Amino acid sequence: MELIPIAGVKFALVYNVPIMKPFEPTQTAPLVLGEDGTIRIRGSRVTLDSVIDEFNQGATAEQIHEDFPSISLREVCGAIAYYLDHAEEVERYLREQEQAGETTRRLIEAEQDLANLRTRIRERPRE
Repeated sequence: MELIPIAGVKFALVYNVPIMKPFEPTQTAPLVLGEDGTIRIRGSRVTLDSVIDEFNQGATAEQIHEDFPSISLREVCGAIAYYLDHAEEVERYLREQEQAGETTRRLIEAEQDLANLRTRIRERPRE
């Protein structure tokens, strides 16, 4: 160890020795895009939509994890971090998912004969 005199006082130079592997400033989001265009948490059926909806309603990462125990707290935090880093793109995706869901609902309702269904239900014998 080398001692360096500064203003009459001797100081030792101490060098930082790397104690961990090199820092990598990027992080992989725990998300996968399914064939149907839905983004899910990798290895689960939990959608990004579900996690972000709860987050936007004020739920903490821990509360979201409690509601979706099939995904880890780390995955919840990763999904939220991805959302915060890519808010514009994720908001666009969420709007598109909402529109697709609305279109599907209208198609299903249009194919159903609700008047006939109501008549059949009313005609059922009561128990």
